[in-house]
Amino acid sequence: MAGPINWLSQVASVTQFNFLTLPQRKGASAAAIFGIAGVVAVMVAVLSIAEGIMQTMDNSASPENVIVMRSGANSEMMSILMGDDVRIISEGPGLARDETGAIASPELFVVINLPMRSTGTDANVPLRGVGREAMKVRQQFSIVDGRMFQWGLHEVIVGVGAQYQFSGLEIGSSITVGQEQWPVVGVFHVGGGLAETEVWVDSAVLQPVYRRGNSFQVVYAKLESEDSFQEYKDALTSDPRLNVKPMRESDYYASQSEMLYKLITGLGTLIALIMGFGAVFGALNTMYTAVSSRTREIATLRALGFNAGPVVISVLMESLLLAFIGGVIGAGLAWWVFDGFRAATLNFASFSQVAFAFNVSLPLLVRGIVFAMIIGLIGGLFPAVRSVRQPISTALREL
Repeated sequence: MAGPINWLSQVASVTQFNFLTLPQRKGASAAAIFGIAGVVAVMVAVLSIAEGIMQTMDNSASPENVIVMRSGANSEMMSILMGDDVRIISEGPGLARDETGAIASPELFVVINLPMRSTGTDANVPLRGVGREAMKVRQQFSIVDGRMFQWGLHEVIVGVGAQYQFSGLEIGSSITVGQEQWPVVGVFHVGGGLAETEVWVDSAVLQPVYRRGNSFQVVYAKLESEDSFQEYKDALTSDPRLNVKPMRESDYYASQSEMLYKLITGLGTLIALIMGFGAVFGALNTMYTAVSSRTREIATLRALGFNAGPVVISVLMESLLLAFIGGVIGAGLAWWVFDGFRAATLNFASFSQVAFAFNVSLPLLVRGIVFAMIIGLIGGLFPAVRSVRQPISTALREL
């Protein structure tokens, strides 16, 4: 065991020596650290957008809820259901019921233009006509300011996300729907879900404004239990009077967010790789400088009997240490600045805005630090090999 113990002691000794001399190279070391920190901060910030959108979609879904659209429709915008269809859908087996009947809300989904608070430019904002059971289907629904709109009147309530992102949605103000002004009477919360980006109104009042007659676009319903879904789906899809597609709410929102998630994740990864490529060169420059300044010291250690392996590992450990510090700084900066930051982006599935909060999660922070370590490993590898390839006699004559 003497050989391995001696080898490990050499690694520890040379590594300690490298770490102790870091203050002598503080300028180059700081440049490498903050270069890597910038890469990690940008990567984590961009990817936290995708994480925030996914969290919003997850908060929108309940395992006991089902969404029914016209067969072939990929979103509410593309669906249409006639009044008779809605009646049959609401009578399906497996739905939860209370004293008023099945807990099912036939709804309309249209888009109106409202100015963004941040830019003043118009944005597509979802306007949803809901049924009386909508609040029972979405169990986390609550009015946090003002009051509920009165059924049968041209009044609206707005989600907290919509009020934060768009102008003109304060209680007492009015929005233009059709040719009329509809007052905002309340603000609602649904547990951080997608509906918080929406404006709600009585569907019976919204139908004539958009000349929809007795038609809707989607039915949101609550099941007796998660296990009731297949019974409900089979009953609807086998009914010759219907041509519909029942989906679990979680599956629907997952499909809605898939394109946006892939786009943002792909863009964030590409940006990180491009910036990381530059950070690798920064780390290479730093470590080559560190190795060059210690050429005689490294040669002296090798002349005293230190193996090449411990020297290579010590240089890599120094590079990884700088990368780790940079990764932690970058990840911490991204968490401090962006976690919980509220924004809105276009949902390509519905062509409307979706409000969300950046989510700098722990796995994302770990991913950023790991990426920094990879940069450090690549940046230190070639200088580490170079440190032991030069002949000892030549290195000892270096000034």
